[in-house]
Amino acid sequence: MYKVVDKTFFSENVVKIDVEAPRIAKARRAGHFVMVKIGEKGERFPLTIAGADRDKGIITLVVQTVGVSSRKLAALEVGDSITDLVGPLGQATHIENKGTILACGGGVGVAPLLPIVEAYKKAGNRVITVIAARNKDLIILEEQMKAFSDELIIMTDDGSYGQKGLVTEGMEAAIAKEDISEAMIIGPAVMMKFASLTTQKHNIPTLASLNTIMVDGTGMCGACRITVGGKTKFVCVDGPEFDAHQVDFDEMLLRLNGYKEIEKAAESNYLKENNKNCQA
Repeated sequence: MYKVVDKTFFSENVVKIDVEAPRIAKARRAGHFVMVKIGEKGERFPLTIAGADRDKGIITLVVQTVGVSSRKLAALEVGDSITDLVGPLGQATHIENKGTILACGGGVGVAPLLPIVEAYKKAGNRVITVIAARNKDLIILEEQMKAFSDELIIMTDDGSYGQKGLVTEGMEAAIAKEDISEAMIIGPAVMMKFASLTTQKHNIPTLASLNTIMVDGTGMCGACRITVGGKTKFVCVDGPEFDAHQVDFDEMLLRLNGYKEIEKAAESNYLKENNKNCQA
């Protein structure tokens, strides 16, 4: 069993959970993810490993409560255990000294971006990081990002913190004054689409870490398939990182939205049931 050893809420709906997983902590590299299951009849869902302590045998997960499974994970307390945890999965980020890296994270995408920023910086790169969220309360891991960034740009939709505007505006500001060698983008699919279009017009090679629907995480089910450069790829085994300029983001968005109504109904039933249990 994978015991929860620490839990911190970044906001009402975003929580950081530290979990005992010595083998995963030892093997994990930047870019890897795990498949998580809560309860014997729970669904499997992916989470990028946001950090790891090899000596303590602990990995860090950051989850946003957007459905039943994420709510079940966020409800675990210190001392509780995750039923199943499989990983590390996927291809690790290829890290080398490339020059100046533009690292861009939106919302909870900042969490999986952190170990990649750290790895790029330790490899000798200059790292310009842009993190964005709807408002100040949703900005996470600011101090940790500062530690590994030569410059940190913070954008909020409402201007409540940092600069007012979208992540793409922060990117444009960095591109205007820096000679960018490569960009890395992680966040909601629509954010990655427009971040990719931004770097494409400036001819900046760009990687996107994708967060598609997954079921088994080992390439057998095909649920995570996407189109990259006109060819079918599987995010769980071929990715999660791909050439952003080759990804069909419109297709990816359609697939992500395919179960929205079912997910909303399941979450509504879960909240009603738990509310009844609390009142009993």
